[in-house]
Amino acid sequence: MNLPNKLTVARIILIPIFVILCVVPFHFGSISWLGSTIRVTSLIATLIFIIAALTDWFDGHLARKYHLITNFGKFADPMADKLLVTAAFIVLVEMQIAPAWVIILIISRELAVTGLRLLLVEAGEVMAAGQLGKIKTFTQMIAIPLMLLNNFPFAWSGIRVDLIFLYVCAFFAVWSGIDYFYRNRGIFKGSM
Repeated sequence: MNLPNKLTVARIILIPIFVILCVVPFHFGSISWLGSTIRVTSLIATLIFIIAALTDWFDGHLARKYHLITNFGKFADPMADKLLVTAAFIVLVEMQIAPAWVIILIISRELAVTGLRLLLVEAGEVMAAGQLGKIKTFTQMIAIPLMLLNNFPFAWSGIRVDLIFLYVCAFFAVWSGIDYFYRNRGIFKGSM
């Protein structure tokens, strides 16, 4: 198993640790700073989430740079990404931090686009990530840690920057999903 694949497996292993830290009521106390009160377990979970998210970038970079792309990596890397983000979003709903309807919208888009990618692969085509999808990914990777950290470091301002990023993420999730399906509508011709 090469290094990029090991990083992917490590990311998958970090997911249940992240979830347990978020939902099990450990009593390690909390930290208050700049208007935010952050549970120590939420802080640790956020660090794990950030490390896991960084391994996603790092394993892809290594795989491309050193030509270490494998079938396992092609399968496991995107699956690990979806599992990590989906787990984080579901945990945020469980913790009553994120509105369920927004999370349902984002996860539904992920499932629909993943299905479209599978159809395109079956037809011998590859759908590269578009700019709108990259903006969605960027905003969700900012929203999740901000929400886990109780809007730190913006809580003092009274502005819910965490929710702003979440709503921007939802907007780009829908827009990019529509864009992906519109640009690849030919895959459905003659099949309805």
